[in-house]
Amino acid sequence: MSALRAFVANLRAAPRRFVETMFRGGRPATDRTRSTFVFGNVFLHLHPVRTHRWSLRWATTWGLGTAAFAAFLITLVTGVLLMFYYKPYPDVAYASIKDLHFVVPTGRFIRNIHRWAAQIMVAVVILHMARVFFTSAYRAPREYNWVVGMGLLVVTLGLSFTGYLLPWDQLAYWAITIGANIAQSPREVTDALGMTGWFDPGGLQKLILLGSEDVGEEALIRFYLLHVMILPLALAALVAVHFWRIRKDGGLVRPADADARLGAPEAPIVPAFTEAPAKTYSLAAIVKGKTPWVGRGPENTVPSMPHLFYGEAAVFMLTTFLCVALALVSDAPLKEIANPAVPENPAKAPWYFLGLQELVSFSAFMGGIGIPGIVLLGLGLIPYLDRETEGTGEWFGGPGGRRLVGTSIAFGLGAVLLLEVFVVNVGWIRQWWTHAPQLLITAVNPGTVLTVAYAAFSLWAIRRFDSVRAGALALFTCFLCGFVVLTIVGTYFRGPNWDFYWLHSQWPGH
Repeated sequence: MSALRAFVANLRAAPRRFVETMFRGGRPATDRTRSTFVFGNVFLHLHPVRTHRWSLRWATTWGLGTAAFAAFLITLVTGVLLMFYYKPYPDVAYASIKDLHFVVPTGRFIRNIHRWAAQIMVAVVILHMARVFFTSAYRAPREYNWVVGMGLLVVTLGLSFTGYLLPWDQLAYWAITIGANIAQSPREVTDALGMTGWFDPGGLQKLILLGSEDVGEEALIRFYLLHVMILPLALAALVAVHFWRIRKDGGLVRPADADARLGAPEAPIVPAFTEAPAKTYSLAAIVKGKTPWVGRGPENTVPSMPHLFYGEAAVFMLTTFLCVALALVSDAPLKEIANPAVPENPAKAPWYFLGLQELVSFSAFMGGIGIPGIVLLGLGLIPYLDRETEGTGEWFGGPGGRRLVGTSIAFGLGAVLLLEVFVVNVGWIRQWWTHAPQLLITAVNPGTVLTVAYAAFSLWAIRRFDSVRAGALALFTCFLCGFVVLTIVGTYFRGPNWDFYWLHSQWPGH
């Protein structure tokens, strides 16, 4: 063959050979090529080669972790696209968002997807955390990964909150002003004790957050850097650790008798071995240890390719579809340009902070820092206090089970509703006693009363069932009910001056 003919033949074969160099293992049709497909892919190698059938059931996770990661990727891609037009300076930030909204082709659509993906990410991360708790997936050896997951929740909320200021409209400006006042709220205590002059952690927190005393250019630059660089890098690092620990901790949690519950597969699946293994290099076969894989074989497992990857692809597509569908029917909000001289009334935080804003309206420190700090500390301690094993991997498993969860829902909802009715109709300390000491106002927040009531109910559950898990189940369920009710009240029933209104139409006019 002449050199010219060889050149033409190589040119025609180039596309096929390009694909072959991308996927060196060939079509994944055997155990060996399926393993190579996972090992040799930089994006997939954190997955196990084989996955237990229990982990593939929709009821095990509902795909919440995958949906949260999909939403993060969507916000990442759309956020990078928005950065081409957005300018993080107060005099042009609002105009650049208006250009995106009204001038740039598909700009409004991309911004809408970015906004809805962020909202979905926050909601799904909260649901994912609840799923992990209710299936006792925080227990040994997964304690550390639970703490990493809490870090992911905090960074996710931080990502969404820092993006709130970037449009530089009235909604963003005054919501961030509320956040800055919460950061400064330790002054409620230091002022009352007369020590702010030489010890002012609240002022320091506000200065670090805003870069000045007020929301302005320094704050916008800081929020922009946090939103597009620092927090995404932190989130990516935590996600990598989170995924890696899932592998090292033995995959998703499952009941001890999961194999017996599954029984024989109903439909034909790819068998455990489709070709006889000639040799193995697995260190797990020769190294002693206490890893979750010691003493376990491949029974009731299937190759991750295609079973696990098809499920993940389905969740990715569903999440993308939801973001696009919501972006088509609902625009991201954009109010008038930020005006420090005209306060919003009411100025509302993002929906996931409205429950806290309900408590902050009585005292900023206890509502915005004290109670959230207590909740985060309690959540972080749960896996180290609950050392039981009964019910691991089961929904609402452990002493008390579903009946305790039902009782906790009734108590959690009843307590927060009674407290809200009392506060709306009778008021709180400041309305009864205008000269009440500030320390009393700070300490006795409605949220404090609610926390004490939930803690008392949790202690009752511990004694009733002689189980720490029962107490944790009761406390977590109660706080979840409180969060939902306070968020609904803050979203729909609070109007100007944070007064209670049944309907928006009842708000006073100008």
